[in-house]
Amino acid sequence: MRAIVAESPDQLSWREVPDVTAGPGEVLIRVAAAGVNRADVLQAAGKYPPPPGASEIIGMEVSGTVAEVGADVTEWSVGQEVCALLAGGGYAERVAVPAGQVMPVPEGVDLVDAAGLPEVACTVWSNLVMTAHLGKGQLLLMHGGASGVGTHAIQVARALGARVAVTAGSAEKLQFCRELGAEITINYRDEDFVARLRDGSAGGAAGADVIFDIMGAAYLDRNLDALATDGQLVIIGMQGGVKAELNIGKLLAKRARIIGTTLRARPVGGPNGKTEIVQAVTASVWPMIAEGRVRPIIGARLPIERAGAAHQQLTSGKVTGKIVLTV
Repeated sequence: MRAIVAESPDQLSWREVPDVTAGPGEVLIRVAAAGVNRADVLQAAGKYPPPPGASEIIGMEVSGTVAEVGADVTEWSVGQEVCALLAGGGYAERVAVPAGQVMPVPEGVDLVDAAGLPEVACTVWSNLVMTAHLGKGQLLLMHGGASGVGTHAIQVARALGARVAVTAGSAEKLQFCRELGAEITINYRDEDFVARLRDGSAGGAAGADVIFDIMGAAYLDRNLDALATDGQLVIIGMQGGVKAELNIGKLLAKRARIIGTTLRARPVGGPNGKTEIVQAVTASVWPMIAEGRVRPIIGARLPIERAGAAHQQLTSGKVTGKIVLTV
């Protein structure tokens, strides 16, 4: 089979690699498309190796058709259209994945577009609902509102009855976030998100109940300032660095929680494992998509041979939503 091989961060080659088969408990998927994530860019640069035992090939989500099922797999059959959450291996013609990480393509979603759903859907649901328990009437602050995770989080939060504030870096991106349901939009280039959340424009809110953060160190202190009492800061990224000073006085005064999570390295099974998350997403988010309350936001589609260009587009910050690579 063919797959993308990272010769260097700037040279991603589509070439022959050893074929894969479905082992016990696995499903082999003939890939139609693969979603692009920042973790893929980091892996190509040698900065984010896959978890032990995972494929060395880049790619953490795909859509496609079941080509083979391994021993003990009864819930999937050859020919079904599916999408899947991966630990690696997605930038390829075929990928083997544990059966518990496979999902049906949501009703009404194109097979290619479905490649942009598993990672964002599992990230958002596992963090905002299974961890932070975001609920009706609460205020969510989503940093990077126009990103793949951000555009999905806005829609899911609104479907849950929560209110949404976002940060983004252009008027066009902020307008798109408003169209998705964000009521408070903040241009981080020339506005202070802490002041905006506490100046009355948040409808009387004294800060955000939940902050979903992709920046990490650079925003730590200001995120604490922006939290409401009993608020929760959920950090899923480190685009703004890995080390910062924590003011414990602020943390205690607000009875706040700071939660750091990752998805890729979670175990397949067990409590809070990938199988449990995938099942929760299929049961709760897929109906939202079927009902039209949530939709995949695909900002660009490129042939997989242009994976390098896709990575450049992602890091440029010019794309709204997800990028998918077609095979």
